[in-house]
This record gives sequence, structure tokens and C-alpha cells, in this order.
Amino acid sequence: MRYILLFILFSIVTFGQKKANLSQEIWVDSVYNQLSFNEKVGQLFMVAVYSNKNEAHNKSIDKLVEENKIGGLIFFQGGPVRQATLTNRYQAKAKVPLFVGIDAEWGLSMRLDSTYRYPWNMTLGAIQDMKLIEKTGNQMGKQSKRMGIHFNFAPVVDINTNPKNPIIGNRSFGETKEIVALRASALMIGLQNEGVFATAKHFPGHGDTSTDSHHTLPVVKFDKNRLDDVELYPYRELIRNGLASVMVAHLNVPSIEPRENYPTSISYNVVTNILKNELQFNGLIFTDALNMKGASNFKKPGDIDLEAFLAGNDVLLFSENVPVAIKKFNEAKDDGRLTEQRLAYSVKKILAYKYKANLQNYQPIALDNLYKDLNKVEYDALNYQLYEYAVTVVKNDKKSVPIVQLEKEKIAYVKLGNDTSDVFLSQLKNYADVTEITSKNLDSVLVQLQKYTKVIVGYHKADGAWKNHDLTFRELLWINQIAKQNEIILTFFTKPYSLLGIKNFETIDTIILGYQNNEIAQTVVPQVIFGSIGSKGKLPVSIDDYFKVGEGIETLAIQRLGFEMPENVGMSSEILTKIDSIANYAIEKKITPGMQILVARKGKVIYQKAFGKQTYENESPKVKNTDLYDIASLTKIIGTLPNVMQEFDKGNLELETKLKNMLPVFKGSNKENATVLDMLTHQARFQPWIAFYKSTLDSVKKPSLNYYRNRPSVQFQLKVAEDLYLRTDYNDTIIKIIANSDLLPKKQYKYSDFPFILFKEYLEKENGKSLDYIAKNNFYTPLGATSLTYNPLRQFDKSVIIPTENDTYYRHQIIQGYVHDMAAAMQGGVSGHAGLFSNALDVAKVMQMYLQKGNYGGREYIKEETIQKFNTCYFCKDGNRRGVGFDKPQLGTEGPTCGCVSLTSFGHTGFTGAMTWADPEKEIVYVFLSNRTYPDANASNRLSKENIRENIQKVIYDSIVE
Repeated sequence: MRYILLFILFSIVTFGQKKANLSQEIWVDSVYNQLSFNEKVGQLFMVAVYSNKNEAHNKSIDKLVEENKIGGLIFFQGGPVRQATLTNRYQAKAKVPLFVGIDAEWGLSMRLDSTYRYPWNMTLGAIQDMKLIEKTGNQMGKQSKRMGIHFNFAPVVDINTNPKNPIIGNRSFGETKEIVALRASALMIGLQNEGVFATAKHFPGHGDTSTDSHHTLPVVKFDKNRLDDVELYPYRELIRNGLASVMVAHLNVPSIEPRENYPTSISYNVVTNILKNELQFNGLIFTDALNMKGASNFKKPGDIDLEAFLAGNDVLLFSENVPVAIKKFNEAKDDGRLTEQRLAYSVKKILAYKYKANLQNYQPIALDNLYKDLNKVEYDALNYQLYEYAVTVVKNDKKSVPIVQLEKEKIAYVKLGNDTSDVFLSQLKNYADVTEITSKNLDSVLVQLQKYTKVIVGYHKADGAWKNHDLTFRELLWINQIAKQNEIILTFFTKPYSLLGIKNFETIDTIILGYQNNEIAQTVVPQVIFGSIGSKGKLPVSIDDYFKVGEGIETLAIQRLGFEMPENVGMSSEILTKIDSIANYAIEKKITPGMQILVARKGKVIYQKAFGKQTYENESPKVKNTDLYDIASLTKIIGTLPNVMQEFDKGNLELETKLKNMLPVFKGSNKENATVLDMLTHQARFQPWIAFYKSTLDSVKKPSLNYYRNRPSVQFQLKVAEDLYLRTDYNDTIIKIIANSDLLPKKQYKYSDFPFILFKEYLEKENGKSLDYIAKNNFYTPLGATSLTYNPLRQFDKSVIIPTENDTYYRHQIIQGYVHDMAAAMQGGVSGHAGLFSNALDVAKVMQMYLQKGNYGGREYIKEETIQKFNTCYFCKDGNRRGVGFDKPQLGTEGPTCGCVSLTSFGHTGFTGAMTWADPEKEIVYVFLSNRTYPDANASNRLSKENIRENIQKVIYDSIVE
């Protein structure tokens, strides 16, 4: 029975194929028989068209279509809508639907503005995952098909064995036949699976030439055996995998065409004997552009077209004079050089491919949403992956990459080259405190670099396939001298051949190739340097005898936050844009002047934006992602709690440890038996808050001289605001007030700042250091959270710190750079419940560390079991949703989140308008920072009333698509 079913299935498939072939044959014969001789000849020509030229050019193409019945168009420079409009125009005038082709080796942007650009072939040559390259072909095919394009004149299968090749270079996948064949096959399969024909070029091989066939006829001196073994190898592989077409180059190859200076494109031996007969290629054969000097210098227009056709080519590309060429074809028919059989062979093949392209059912290109369709976010998502897999570490002698122990490093950055490096530098600063050295004097640079442990040197040149990326003498001198003095990480955003200028690699510790100087490459390379991702790329070419093709050091990924497209972590960019609408609404309605919003998933930041201004004033600067906000009560879980957890890991604390054993001052008080668990779950019966500052004001509600001075002294050291210093001993008073305060009537959940104020006292007593020092050294510096700090004016300019309030009741000034919380201010800006300033990214680093069970950047900060212990809701059954220090999702309708998060999620909110939340089940970190308290902290909290933060969180969860 099984064999009967297989036979039936085979019969059905075979019948379907025969039926399709018969339909094609009928259509081809029908069209062919309706054409005159000249019209048949016209089908052989694919003429050059531009969508950025004037109407005179357009009309000249109209004439060729209408009068000479040309078979196709190859589009060059222009724009997508203009090209699509012209395509529709010319197709409407054609007797037989036109072929449309384009050179889109790295995407349509090779020719068209406002279209998508993929990496050069040589960048793809470093990638080891062929599925990614096939997917690149898929996307290129979709974009071409959307534009009504039938042929993408790609992939280039030239094997670039000559580093000085002026025209191939980055257009080649690499220097070995295997590298080229594998990647070209993958790209071809991707293209053709989308119904767009791939064209392998430049036959028989343009990789080992030192001249450009656009300007002259390059010479290839290899013998036939070498050509068979190397240059023709990729063609065999692609033909075996179903290659649709081949483009023949204008080359002088004496070993296969003995006539002196005779171009391969018009050589019968090359086109017919080798390509058709030896390689058994039955697809379409294109000439390279016939206007190129490699061909046009040999014969005049018309003559060169005829010679190319007689050699065996099917399609004559970029003919300079179609009417003259048709005349030459007529002459050849008359004198017997051109037979009807030869003409029919190519014309019917062309028509057959038009049928395969579904041109028998031609439909005009829809112009609606064309730009959007050609620039989908999924294309960016793939591009990120391509660069992530391409980045190649070719040298890493001291294991400098990834940089692990940030607290031991002092890192500088020096830029070389004449192109932008802004994204690279900003991304480096996302990981560590990196200082840019900008002096133009080498001696000055060397002096400045003496205090740095590592120097990252970036070489940035304009991202053009044919641009000169060679190092200058000055640049080589700088690299050499810096490398002699410092541990150097040399990063190249250029083609790998740039390394050829370096003759002394011994002093260079680390070399990384990013291949191209664009935003994605500049985003990805820092992730390799700091270990967010590991390097996976391999060299597609050799660098003299120093680095061999195929070499590449795989570095480790060490669990640091990286940067990625949402689609690559199972989220939708389109849905996430709804966050922008909510944020802009909040600003428009003056719910808050501005904000930072960050979303990370699976260890990747996929959304990071700043909105609005620092204040409502017109002249106020716009908020940047690097600006610092007062994060208020987020301090509890970002500053105090991680250090408390470390005390658990040391064995110094347990959940049942009592306050009297932590702070002896509380022995004999009504709070002496309060446990760590009760305090951190806010059910220790503590008062929620006491306005400590009120008792320090005079009769007119201004800071009393009994407690404050305008200048610091030994007795007045606690700076609470600009030119306002509190008595040095007042912190003891705060602790005594807490100790003497009444307890609430019964044990139940009541949020209080007191436990965290007391834990600050405990941590400082236990460690003999202030909390700001403890937190910085235990967490912020090694995490690379460089903006997380108490008292930010000690290290940051005031302009990058967001104002929090216009204080009219205590300090009587704009609060900017000083903690908003009055109690924290009275403790000198360092408290356990408030005091921290940060940007959203650095808050996310701490939350990601929690999400990764206490690990981050290759280090364990907190034990996994301790994280679990603190992220447990011990009293949910009693109506207390709190974890141990962490806030948890709502019970019933009351709570801080959207109601869409998992029960294992945790986080906190802050009075100034801050919120952060982490969800282990969905691997999400969410950070929202704002200054909703500006200018009036006592105004209605519309941020909460209108659920701005919660609505944004809901969008985040709605955007999850897997």
C-alpha cells in the first residue's frame, strides 16, 4: 500500500510539472510567433534606465520600448517610488512584458535611495551560519519583488585573491572558493525562493585582477587548470543548486581565449564551450554592461552586441545603441552569420524566464505603502544578527576581550580615521566610564594615556564599498606608539585589508574587525568588547602571513546587557511604538516634563528612549538617555537591598534577625524585636513617615539657625541643598526620633521608610564605610553602572541632572542635584530609602543582575538562593503583597503594575515618578524615570491616577509575540 501511495503521489507531481511545462511552452511559442525579426532581436536587449534623470531620458526609454520592443530594463540610480512609477509606465507601453533587473549586491540601496542596505559580501564572508545569509537573500528577494524586479545581479562569486583588486574587494565573499561558494549558494537560494532570479557574476572570475573593467580590459594570467579548480568552482556549486543566470565579465584570459586582448564576454570558447558545454549551464546568460571600457574599447556599439550574442550570450546588458545593434543583427542574418535557430534559442529562453517570473499575468506595482514595505523592522532585526555573527576578533593575546573586572580598569578611547564614531563611543560609555582623548598632538595623547589601563582605538572610515580604507603614515605611527605604551584594543570599522598596512602586530594586544562603519556595527562591537555577546566571525581573507583566512577567536558572552532589535527577542517593534504615544500624551498633558523609558528582554535592551524636557520652561534642554533622575524609593532595591542580601550571603543576617541585634541603640525600645522579615515586608508596625525637617524650621517656616548654616564647617557638614548645611550630628537625632516613635496598633502591611533608614545604619556600622561607598564598590563600579550615585553633583555637571522640584516649604530653591526626599537630604543625601540618582540604563543593570539570579558580567554578586528568598511573598495570604524589600504584583485590584505581569515578578516605584520592574518568566526588565514632582511635589499625582507607567507596561507585554 505504501508503494502504491508513493507512486500515486509521484504521478500527481509529475503530471503537475508536465502541465506547467506545457503551459509555459504554449505561451512562449504563442508570443514568439507573434514577433517580427526585429522584435525578436529587441527581446535580447536590457537597457540602462535611471529614475533620477529628466523627462527627456524617460522619453528615450519610451521610444526603445515602443519602437524597438526591447526585452528588459536595468535600473540604476534613483528612488523607489520614482522607479516603480517608471516601471509601470514602461510596462504599460511594452508589447511583451519587460524584464526588470538591478545591481543590488548588498540590497536595493546599492542603486536606490530610501531603500534597505545589507552588509557587503566580505562582511557576510565572516559569518559562519549560512541560514543567516540565506535569510538575507530571502529579504532581498522580497524587496526586489515588491519593486517589480525580476533579476538581482547578485551574488558576486569572484574569489578575491588579490587584496589590491580595485573593483571587487568588498564585493567578494572572500579569498577561498569554499567561502565564496557556500555563501553565494545561500544567498542565491534565498533570492530564488522568493521568486527573484539570482545572477552569478563575473564569469569566469574577476577576483584576481588589479585593474577595473569599467575603465580597461583586466588581464587574468591563470592557466585553465587553475581556473577550473578555483574560479569556476563556485559556478559549478551554484549551477548544481539551481542557478538562474550568469553574467559574463569583460576580461582578458589568454589561457581560454588566445586572441590577443579579446574580451571573455564576446568569446565563443568562454561563453559557449566552457559555460554552456563544460559547466552544462542552461540558464540565462547576461553580458556585463556593454558600455564598460573593457568591452566598448574593443568594438563599436552594435558590433559589440552582435559579437556577444554570437559568442553565446542571451541578454545584452546596457547596450549603448539598440537601433544600430538591431541593424547589425539584420546584416548578420542576411550574410548567414545569424540563423533563425540561434535567435530562437535565446529569445525563447528569455520568454520562458518571463513566464517563470509570472509576466504572462503581469500586474502593475502598487505604490501605496511602498517605502514602508521596503524598510520593515524585520530587516533591521536581521542586520543586527548579521553584524553580531560577523564581528571577528583576530588577536586577543592578553584575553583583554571581554573586559570583565571593570572596577580594575581605567579606559580611554582614541579615534582614528575621518568618519564618524559617535555611536561607538556612546555605546562604549553604556558599559563603563570611558574617556575620549581628542588631542591632535601625539605626544600630548601619550602623556594623557599614561594613567589608563586600557586604550580602545577605533579606526573609522566612510562606509563605501570602493573607498580607500588604507591606514595613513600618521595613523600607523599613532597605533604603533600607543601600543608600545598601553594595552590596546584596536577596532577596525573598515574592510579587513586595512590591516595590511600594519607591519608590527607584536605590540598590539587585541584586534577586532567590525568590517563596516555604520550604526549597527558601532553598536555591536562594544558588546563584544564588554562581553554582552561573544565574537563568532572568521576572517574571509588572509592578512599577509600574520592572520590566515578562516582564523577568528571566539570570545565569551558574560551576561551583560546588550542592545538588540525587539524582533530578535520575540517582541514587536510596531506594538512598542505605542509607548511613544503614551509618553507624548503624558508630556502634552503636563503630567510630567519628561521621562526616560527602557525595556530589556532576554538580556537585550530593545527600547530606550528619552522624551520631553527637563522642566516645562521653553528654554529647558531636552531629556537625554544619559541624564540623571532622582530615583527616590527605587533606592531601596537598587542601593540598600543588594547590600543587605550580601550580608545574608556572609551569614551576618537571617530573616529572623532582630533589630536590637543589628543596632544596639534599639535595645529596650518598642522596636527591639522587629525582625528583618517584618521590616522588609513593611509589617513591623513602624510609622510610615515623619516630617523630620519641620522641627528644624523657624517661626516663619525657614531653616532655623539653630540647625543650619549657609557655609560648611565641622559642626555643619550635612549639605541638604545649595548653600544650606545641616548640623553634622543631626543623623543621630533622626535615629532617636525613629526609636522613640510609637508603633502602629496592630501588625499589618503599612509601607514605611524607617526600615531602610535603619538598614543604612546597620550596613555602615557593619562595614565601617558610608552606604554610598559600599554600594559603589560592591555593585555600581563592577556592574559598569557609572551614573548610579548619591550626591551626583560631586561627579556630574548640573546640566545633566534633572530638576526634581521647586521647593517652597523647606529649602526654598529649585532642587537639582540634591535628593528630593527631605529625610534623605537631612542625612547628607545618603540614605537607605532615597538618595540615589541614575539614568534608566544603569537601573536596568541592577535589575538584570537580579533577573540573572545574582550574576552579571561574569561575576556572582548575590547567591541564587538569597535572591529567591527575597523575591518571595511570605504574607500574600494575609493581604500583604510585598516580597522581602521588593514590591510584588497586586493582590486583587490594588498594586503597582498593569496586572499583566507574572507572580514571580518584582520591582518598586518612587515618589518622583520612577518605576522599575523585572519579570523572570518573561525575562523582561522595565524602567521608567521621570520628574513628575516638578515643579510642585504636592500636586496631584496624575502619573499614577492616569496609570501612565502601568499602561506602558501593558504595551510591553502586548508586544511579546512568542
